[in-house]
Amino acid sequence: MRHGGQILVDQLALNGVELVFQVPGESFLAALDGLHAHPAIRTITGRQEGGVAMMAEAVGKLTGRPGIAFVTRGPGATNASAGIHVARQDSTPMILFVGQVALADRDREAFQEVDYRRMFAPLAKWVAEIEDVRRIPEYVSRAFHISMAGRPGPVVLGLPEDMLSDEADVADAPPALRVTARAATRDVAAVAERLAGSSRPFVLVGGGAWDVEASAALARFAAAWEVPVGTAFRCQDYLDNRHPCYAGDVGIAINPALADAIRNSDLVLAIGTRLDEMTTGGYALLTPPEPGQTLVHVHPDPDEIGRNYRPELAVVAAPGHFLESLAALPAPESRPWAERSRTLHAAYEAWSGEPDPSPGDLRLERVVQHLDTTLPEDAIVTNGAGNYTGWIHRYFRFKRYGTQLAPRSGSMGYALPAAVAAKLLSPGRDVVCFAGDGCLQMTMQEFGTACQHDAAILVLVVNNGIYATIRMHQERRFPGRVSGTVLRNPDFAALARAYGAFGARITHDDQIADALAEARRSQGPAVVELVVDPEALTTRLRLGDLRRKAAAAQPRAVPPDHPRA
Repeated sequence: MRHGGQILVDQLALNGVELVFQVPGESFLAALDGLHAHPAIRTITGRQEGGVAMMAEAVGKLTGRPGIAFVTRGPGATNASAGIHVARQDSTPMILFVGQVALADRDREAFQEVDYRRMFAPLAKWVAEIEDVRRIPEYVSRAFHISMAGRPGPVVLGLPEDMLSDEADVADAPPALRVTARAATRDVAAVAERLAGSSRPFVLVGGGAWDVEASAALARFAAAWEVPVGTAFRCQDYLDNRHPCYAGDVGIAINPALADAIRNSDLVLAIGTRLDEMTTGGYALLTPPEPGQTLVHVHPDPDEIGRNYRPELAVVAAPGHFLESLAALPAPESRPWAERSRTLHAAYEAWSGEPDPSPGDLRLERVVQHLDTTLPEDAIVTNGAGNYTGWIHRYFRFKRYGTQLAPRSGSMGYALPAAVAAKLLSPGRDVVCFAGDGCLQMTMQEFGTACQHDAAILVLVVNNGIYATIRMHQERRFPGRVSGTVLRNPDFAALARAYGAFGARITHDDQIADALAEARRSQGPAVVELVVDPEALTTRLRLGDLRRKAAAAQPRAVPPDHPRA
């Protein structure tokens, strides 16, 4: 006989779970007891449920298997929904276990009661509550299978408190199997035929269900066919950015030359990506429902094909299997697009290697370029959301798969929890968290989690004293009318030192190398505050530019005696 918490954790162990992220609650005490009996599963105690859900999501991104989080009922569930939204939009496998009121108390609006099926329905792939302790193995097995199948995503399981404390003599379920959609030989041949018959093809890769093998197959295929490859929004590590066929990232603030090349392509081969709003430039690079380019769409979930764009040819297949099959076919002898590929890669190198100088004494392009040349190739770089991320997208060259952790959902607060999870999962790798001052403060308490669990991450906080993205839009739409976008920030370096960690503050380019080297030598969690000029809105746009443009657009005052007065 085992209580429900023990049965549940035994299932996690059978499925190879090594890390569980949680904020404790009385609603799942039996599960915490089960974790106590499994010291091989490391239990990471976070500060807020949104943070631990993002940690679990980051593990799902890095491993391809569901990251696991436990949160309590009511407020715990609503806080954790932020991480579920990231997992949904980023196509990441994860499982969120949520405590629930006792079975006998449901539908009375009992203390902290929430109907999870209704709450999480638009966010998760599957939402359920386990009402019978004997069915825990069944539900957990199904959760793992659904989370990894097709387009990966989050699953939410509610755990009524009394069910979880019940005892039962029940057999464990075998570990879940990953089911992979495989392309038929004729489908791969049809794609190759379309590609060979084009003159200006472009390959666009992204989405979930990727791994190291898929990335390697992409590199082999691109080299053999000499075809240009772009990576979807925040999928820049899918192909070594130094690869001669790498054309750049297709997302926010895209290289204008790359955007023109995609618009002028006669065929777009989209592999794994949903062709979402950020990747398509607001649905402008490809126009729905039928783009001007011939579209070949390869995706592991048939429900995603045709959702926004009608393809000329569609293949339901996981990216890795499809690319392995495509790379195995002989490349055509005639590759008229090869020179175009070289031109696009040269344009990417110029775009990423020749910065538009930022204003101020400390320039983000210098920070990012320093990291690019000094970090090991397997270093993991995380970021959240905000204009500051544009410097990473443009100037950092991702060299291996699994080195970029960034929310395609555009969620602020992601960078720090993701960095904590990455370091705990891979303690031997460098992990650098890049966060804006507003972004960091949404989950800043998780730096305490890093300190408690010895996650030696390097946090670089970009302090410009404003919500820069919103200020940019504000200045465009309501010039000179600043409202609600100013931040009064703490001394971030002092805050790190309050935790017993390393903290430093730099204000000039000359301090970059020494400060970052000292932070890494500290061999513990570290924060380096980067004080930058708020004039630097993006890698190309200055705050003053917007104001001057707005001033020029204002109609001139007409003298009272003028004929038009």
